Amino acid sequence: MNEQVNFRVGTGYDIHRLETDRPLILGGVEIPFEKGLVGHSDADALSHAVCDALLGAAALGDIGEHFPDTDPNYLGASSLKFLEKVLTLLTENNYKIGNIDVTVCAERPKLRNLKKTIQEKLAETLKIDTTQINIKGKTNEGLDSVGRGEAIAVWAIALIYQIK
Repeated sequence: MNEQVNFRVGTGYDIHRLETDRPLILGGVEIPFEKGLVGHSDADALSHAVCDALLGAAALGDIGEHFPDTDPNYLGASSLKFLEKVLTLLTENNYKIGNIDVTVCAERPKLRNLKKTIQEKLAETLKIDTTQINIKGKTNEGLDSVGRGEAIAVWAIALIYQIK
């Protein structure tokens, strides 16, 4: 059989402001910290960036089109539900996830001891192996809103494929 593999790459980016009296959720994991991200849903910037990377790779739009912040159904919603829906869209279009690479940019909290937990939660949600997900933590060296500890920004890149 002569199979052809169609590889596609997408990028995602998200940034949310940090505020006291909010839970900090990254990759579906509640992180112990005195501040949390602000947004319409659970404000999980990591899951949002991954959604956009996967949607972009499949040319299926972006997170705002599928889960608009004007829709009351998404108020306080878990972003893991967004990832589940994105996985359904990929599956319906015969795509499989090759790998996902994520960079979380935050001065605090340090994610060194939480990366494996986040990786496992994402893998479980997306029904892939943990070896297909990489999480990196970086700082902004005190520069801009992220560097001042006012926000967390996340970049993601995803490789998906179809076998024809």
